[in-house]
Amino acid sequence: MDDKAKYTDWFQRDDIKAELKMDLIMLLADHGYPPVDINEVYQEVFEQAESYKQHS
Repeated sequence: MDDKAKYTDWFQRDDIKAELKMDLIMLLADHGYPPVDINEVYQEVFEQAESYKQHS
């Protein structure tokens, strides 16, 4: 995921967000969580990541 998040405009790029979403699905599956198919969940994760990035 870090290789995709290095792009400063990742939050505005649908291609990178789609890849990050798939990475999150795979990470959850690796740890025994069921897949989440609600896009709002991923949007919230991306917004929190962008906020963290801006304030760190």
